[in-house]
Parts: sequence; structure tokens; C-alpha cells
Amino acid sequence: MTDWRELSARASFASHRLIGWIYWDPVAVEGCAELGLDVPGAYYITSRCAPLAPAGHQAVAAAYYSISPAFIEFSMALAEQRTSYAAIAAVRDRAVVAGLHDYVPEICDGLAALADPLWAAADALPVSGRVLFAAHRQQPRPDDPLLSAWLAVNCIREWRGDTHFAILAAEDVSATQAGLLHNAMLNYPPDWIPRSRGSDDAALAAAMNDLEERGQATGGRVNAAGLALRDDIEARTDRICERAWRHLGPELTQTYLDLRW
Repeated sequence: MTDWRELSARASFASHRLIGWIYWDPVAVEGCAELGLDVPGAYYITSRCAPLAPAGHQAVAAAYYSISPAFIEFSMALAEQRTSYAAIAAVRDRAVVAGLHDYVPEICDGLAALADPLWAAADALPVSGRVLFAAHRQQPRPDDPLLSAWLAVNCIREWRGDTHFAILAAEDVSATQAGLLHNAMLNYPPDWIPRSRGSDDAALAAAMNDLEERGQATGGRVNAAGLALRDDIEARTDRICERAWRHLGPELTQTYLDLRW
């Protein structure tokens, strides 16, 4: 019998690895710097939000949840002054294909072969409350099956992200608190995640004070109750996000995991 909770968690982590590297890939970063996005982090913000960008920086900040709205506004203004979102997306797409062939050539044929079933899984997911996912899924799909498969996984990953943020909002976890709890769960150096997303000293102090009032932090550090909350949020996210992998099916999900990037 398939343990869908475990399989969903593994597939979600694998998807994070398959997608996340592109936001720090030197070829992609350099390509966007040549377009004028020469500020660290601006490529990440603008390439990921490109399908939603016409809605404006406030909508993007809402979708990103835990990233500084001020930095999102700055990055999008820079993109709109110097280039286009279509050009940014094109740089990313070229870097995806080149990077997969350079870094993990052994998985390219297998991943490309999964393009159609991965899109079928993405198309089976409901859009309600998943704005960033919906914006990505609505984009034209390329003929290149390798890029197409990558973009399908990206859609599934964004669906998980939207779902995760909905759970955080339901728990009344603020943007900065989300970073603090995630940071504690991963045992990163203090405040690394929220600071990397633009939280300043005042925001960190306010968020930590509120966590302490809730009993989820002690002495300026997330405590066992806070970690339990974060673990529960992760488990609930995994449970809901079984949907995509159930649609893909156990055999193809395992095939996807066996690519081992």
C-alpha cells in the first residue's frame, strides 16, 4: 500500500531541488544582469513573478507572503524600467535547459518523457486560492519536452507554495514569523531566513515578541511549541499536496524520484 504522505514529502523535496537552483544559477543571473537586473535578488523576484507581474507589486507581495514588499516593489520597478518580463522568462528558460544538460545530463531524457503526465497532474489541481500557481499554469507551454517538464514541476511546486501560505495565514503567522519558524525548523543561524527575505530589526523584534506572547518562543528563540506548530504546518501541507502525486500515480511518481538529481 502506498504511503502517500511519505511519497508526497519526498516528491515535494525533489521538486524543490529541481526548481530552486535556477534562481541562483550563474548563467541565469548573468543573463538577467545583462538585461539590467544587476541587483542581487532582483532576478529571483522578477523571474518567478513574471506571469503575475501585470497585477502589480502588491499582488506579487501577497503571493510571495514572506518576502519584503519593498524589495518586491523595487525589483519590479527595475525590471519595468530596463527590460520586459518576457525577456526575463526567456533568459531563465534558456538557463534551465542549458543547466540541466550541463549539471545532470543523465536525467534529461527521463524527465522529458514525463512532461505530459506532469502537466496532467498540474492540470488536475484546483486553482481556488492558488494565485501564483494559476498564473504560471496559464502560460504557453513550450515544445521542448525537457523545459516543458521542468515548467510542469514548477507549477506543482507553486501550488504547494500557495497551499503552504494559506495554512500560515489560517494560523495567523505573519511574514516575518514564517521566516523565524522556518529558520528554527532548519536550525539555521539566528534570523538568517527572515533577514534574507528583507525583515529588519524592528520587524524581527515585533514578530518574536508576538511569538513569545503566544507561547511559541522563549527568550528570543523559537521554543518546542513553536517548532511543533511549524512541524504541524509542514505535515498539513504535505497531506494536502498529496493530490498532485496521487494524480501522477505511484509508479510515475517513483520514476520521477528515481531520476535522482
